[in-house]
Amino acid sequence: MYIKFSLTFILSSLMLFSSCSSLPNQSDVRPKLQFNIQTSDKNKELIIENLLSDDVTFSINFEDENAYILSDDVMNSNLKYFCNNFLEDQKEILEKRIFSSANNKVLVIYTKAFKNIYSDLVNKYPKQEYLLIDEINYESQIKKILNVDSSFEKYSQISQLYEGDEMLHSPRVRNDIASIYFIADYELGKTIVPIFRSYALGIDFYSSTEIFHDANDIKKLVDFENTYIPITKRLIRHIASKDSSSLKKEIENSLIKDLIDIEKIYQNNLFREKNIPLSGNLKVQRNGCIKRGLSFWKVTTLNLTDQI
Repeated sequence: MYIKFSLTFILSSLMLFSSCSSLPNQSDVRPKLQFNIQTSDKNKELIIENLLSDDVTFSINFEDENAYILSDDVMNSNLKYFCNNFLEDQKEILEKRIFSSANNKVLVIYTKAFKNIYSDLVNKYPKQEYLLIDEINYESQIKKILNVDSSFEKYSQISQLYEGDEMLHSPRVRNDIASIYFIADYELGKTIVPIFRSYALGIDFYSSTEIFHDANDIKKLVDFENTYIPITKRLIRHIASKDSSSLKKEIENSLIKDLIDIEKIYQNNLFREKNIPLSGNLKVQRNGCIKRGLSFWKVTTLNLTDQI
């Protein structure tokens, strides 16, 4: 039988566990961790889950008013020791990759919820093309922006003059677009990306992880097949191995695991070991803030747990 314990019960038990685990033991060579943090109840539960599953002797204090503060929105939080938050690191590498060439035409597709990101992009890259997607008339918008309707009209005119067998037709879309950058949530993203893919062959698709945060199964990423996402393969593999109802929660949990692991490295002087966070590709260094050094993962749902 599965029982969901309250946070109060867990914290009470944890105080006892921490007290017991701090007793001296000559055979105990596990790293030790004193964790002081202020955060939301949601994050407290994630922190406790990670600590209890880790091979570490620890004590934790959520009441220290001078402790590091972790906001409820973990992905938009500057985690202790990191240079940027997780989403900032994604946006940075996306912009560097997508807008690096002055000769490449970029089509940015965004929704109302991401108008702030659009405003920032249009100020920095005013010569690119932007489309606020309509949640009702999105299909007609897509056909228009890609010139699909024009292609069908030409086909209709030619077919009326042709008296032979039925003509096969694949609509020719604009050839001036090098890449499409999707800034959308899961509900609309899972609908519009496959439509774009059916017309825009040979065009690279990009997005941040925000496009699949609300998916409840890693297999649902099939809607974004071949889209480039700035995330480590280790993190994707980690998420794929979990039985969770929310990919967003698993990413948040992984970021909190990074926070705990790096705190453990600092407190136990483990810098000589090759420690690489789940959310990054670069080794944790003693001096300076931590850069994730993200690379792009081309979405595929095949053999996710076997990916390196």
